[in-house]
Amino acid sequence: MTEAGRERRGFAAMDPEKQRRIASKGGKAAHQSGRAHEFTSEEAAEAGRKGGRASARSRTS
Repeated sequence: MTEAGRERRGFAAMDPEKQRRIASKGGKAAHQSGRAHEFTSEEAAEAGRKGGRASARSRTS
C-alpha cells in the first residue's frame, strides 16, 4: 500500500516500461490522425519563459 493506506490502481499500478509503451502508442496515433499539437520554436521558447517566470516567482515569496 502507498500513502494513506491506498493501493495504486490502473495506470499507476503498471510497470513503468509498460506505461511508456502505452503512452507512446497514444502519441503516435494522435500525430497520425493530425490531432497532435506540434510546437514551433517560438511557441516552445515562450513556454520556457512562462515556466521560468512561474518557477522564479515561487522562490521569491
